[in-house]
Amino acid sequence: MSVLQTLQERSNNTCELCTSTENLQQYTIPPSLNENVANDVLICKTCLDQIEGHVDIDVNHWRCLNDSMWSEYIAVQIMAWRMLQRLRNEGWPQDLLDMMYLDDEALSLARATGEHEDEANKIIHRDVNGVVLESGDSVVLVKDLKVKGSSMVAKQGTAVRNIRLDRENAEYIEGKVGAQQIVIITKYVKKL
Repeated sequence: MSVLQTLQERSNNTCELCTSTENLQQYTIPPSLNENVANDVLICKTCLDQIEGHVDIDVNHWRCLNDSMWSEYIAVQIMAWRMLQRLRNEGWPQDLLDMMYLDDEALSLARATGEHEDEANKIIHRDVNGVVLESGDSVVLVKDLKVKGSSMVAKQGTAVRNIRLDRENAEYIEGKVGAQQIVIITKYVKKL
């Protein structure tokens, strides 16, 4: 059974965040690179567009987190925690966060994208043109790069998909070039 089929079965073909039954799709929670049931959720396009910032956040839409934060699935709990963190200044999300419990491993993964940090304290990754990079973005190399510890050269124009951000250094991102996971300096990439 595929990951998508497993997610559809466990969620009864509903969005695991808001219970919508329309436009459902599999979403791998950042910074995970591999699709699997533990790292993925089934969500609707409305939730996805707001999570990824394609549209403005509709605060009232996310009142659904009052139920989904209690999911038995860790990936759903992590997504609920992250959205509640984004909305915490609204008042009611902070009340839900105060009630929510994640074990240490899940909390560490939930914090991996920096949702819990104040905007002033966040490390912002920018590409060669100054465009903000997010976990899960795709970038292209703007020059040939030698890969340290290897004879490999990552060629200009190579696409690197589903990047991860270094949460301690704004100049570093991680991604796969070929089969190798490498660290890339942001001034050598352009967001796709």
